[in-house]
Amino acid sequence: MTIPLLICDDSSMARKQVARSLPQGWDVDVTFAANGIEGLAAIQQGRGEMVFLDLTMPEMDGYEVLEAIRKDNHKCIVIVISGDIQPDARDRVLRLGALEFIRKPINQTSLTEVLQRFGLL
Repeated sequence: MTIPLLICDDSSMARKQVARSLPQGWDVDVTFAANGIEGLAAIQQGRGEMVFLDLTMPEMDGYEVLEAIRKDNHKCIVIVISGDIQPDARDRVLRLGALEFIRKPINQTSLTEVLQRFGLL
């Protein structure tokens, strides 16, 4: 069954890098969002059952997206992919409901390991 996957990051280069890092043969339908507002709209439209979310974005950051997901009770799995590697950032996103936190730059090996660890592949 195809999984609606949202990649939400303000950097087009980062979005492409995440897309290139997806495991081979993983049955996903990818949607891109350049900020949190676009990302939240995609989630509301059912295009983000799984979300790869950056934290530092204009208009609505990743923390605000996580808060809105929780408030509106959206059923999606969120994995944060960010260069903000401070321990407080990781703890905060996990408290807000993210499944995991992966450091940028991402690579296929680290992404695949996380997906396998949580039974998502």
